[in-house]
Amino acid sequence: MRVCGKDIEVRGRWLRIAAPAGDGYHFLENPETVLDKIRRAETRVDLFTFMQRLPETTRKYPYPMQWDNFAALPLTTFDHWWTKQLGFKARNKAKQAEKKGVLVREVGFDDALVRGIWEVYNECPVRQGRRFSHYGKDLETVYREEATFLDTSIFVGAYLENRLVGFCKLVHDESRSQAGLMNIVAMIRHRDKSVTNALVAQAVRSTTERKIPYLVYSNFAYGKKQRDSITEFKERNGFQRIDVPRYYVPLSDLGKLALRLGLHQNMRDRIPEPLAAKLRDIRTAWYNRKLDSVNEAL
Repeated sequence: MRVCGKDIEVRGRWLRIAAPAGDGYHFLENPETVLDKIRRAETRVDLFTFMQRLPETTRKYPYPMQWDNFAALPLTTFDHWWTKQLGFKARNKAKQAEKKGVLVREVGFDDALVRGIWEVYNECPVRQGRRFSHYGKDLETVYREEATFLDTSIFVGAYLENRLVGFCKLVHDESRSQAGLMNIVAMIRHRDKSVTNALVAQAVRSTTERKIPYLVYSNFAYGKKQRDSITEFKERNGFQRIDVPRYYVPLSDLGKLALRLGLHQNMRDRIPEPLAAKLRDIRTAWYNRKLDSVNEAL
């Protein structure tokens, strides 16, 4: 549905939860106006959720809220990040990519880029010990998904011998207060070339050139899961946890009940962390065996 010029996504069957399209990348300027329109819309919505943008870290609205978080990198200039914020190991890896022939640059959105992204996505069905959600998608699907938010998007490509071996998609909010890494993926076969580090470096450069003060790399923590290898990668590149309010506004009696009982939260967040960690280890082992089977079949 579209409200006040904003696309609103509605998910769920029995409990209908709505949020701005691109939640965490695009933000609401006048939430009360949007909420008033949604209350009077034909589409049923039980609960509406939205976040505050950076640098607004204190509660701004009177709605029910919980703390969410960003993995955020405060920026002034590229040189300041390179010399003061970037870890020594990550800096060496970014240099290594260039030495090994990886060229990184901003690129326009076109059919050639989409085909390259499609090839990166379909390199391997398993990444980081879990099923890779983009694997197996056709070109049309990849084009449609990457074509979202084009008016506020920046694409960065990493090339080796003129072939795309990694990319990232940056999406900045309308006020240019922050830019978020919506996608960042590199080919596994070229992991020795530190392509992801080079992509982050160019993302920082692209962000600072546009005078955008924050680069965001999704969340720093997810529910009760606090640290993993991706968290460590973010830290080495200067990202830090910044907590921001996330609001949950009930728009029906069901929404009020769901909020009171915590039914709006992800079910996996209800699992005790020691048990969740064991389940993640089992999942990783299972997918690694599956990946070994795929490699043997090739």
